[in-house]
Amino acid sequence: MYAENFQLESYLKRIGYAGSLALNAETLTKLMRAQLFSVAFENLDVQAGKIVSLVPEQIVDKIVGQGRGGYCYEVNGLFAMALQALGFSYKFIACRPMFYPVRRPKTHMVLLVEADGDQWICDLGFGSYGIRAPIALSSLEQVQQQDFDQFRLTTEPSGAYVVQALVDGQWLSQFGFEPYESEWVDFMPANYLNSTHPDTIFVQKLLVIKHHEQGRDILLGDQLKQIRAEGTVLQQLSPQQREDILKQLLA
Repeated sequence: MYAENFQLESYLKRIGYAGSLALNAETLTKLMRAQLFSVAFENLDVQAGKIVSLVPEQIVDKIVGQGRGGYCYEVNGLFAMALQALGFSYKFIACRPMFYPVRRPKTHMVLLVEADGDQWICDLGFGSYGIRAPIALSSLEQVQQQDFDQFRLTTEPSGAYVVQALVDGQWLSQFGFEPYESEWVDFMPANYLNSTHPDTIFVQKLLVIKHHEQGRDILLGDQLKQIRAEGTVLQQLSPQQREDILKQLLA
């Protein structure tokens, strides 16, 4: 993933990362978490009636230049630019969201990155129960403790991988995938659907999610959900409160 205006130094400053840049799993984990905790998942462009741009230079300008966030193609695309600049080997993977009551098309995208002799799922744009650190393909059925969340990688009878999250004591499937590479251009139809189809949450409501070490804050419409290890707090917001919270989450 290449953009003419991508500068590694500017990216690292945007995510507040000053650690090692060695090509190993430890660096991969620290970089992913630094971006996840710095760049919000948000759909403001869709709410403004725009089709999200997949032009790499526009992604860089939006997230690094303007200090904005984005949804999966944007935030994972930006992460791919950083990985390429550093020399990591990776590929784009099309994924099927699995938390809907009906079967959905593959409208999500993650990265599969090589490090320390393994392949690691990296995802900075899934939303509420998105992973908070890379997960190795070799860790099948092993519980992954990530802060106060728990995840695991399992498989379907078809052989497809499935990422699950432990939610209220139950393992719930979040997305599934086969580890086959997709090209960037392959995500254009799914991006158009996510930007325009009335059934998508991105079109229906404002959605902003900010992850941090203590948990995550989710602004959905005019409701704020603050998820922490000790529990969840829901708050109905006035228009002014919503604007104030939006500014905080995008800061």
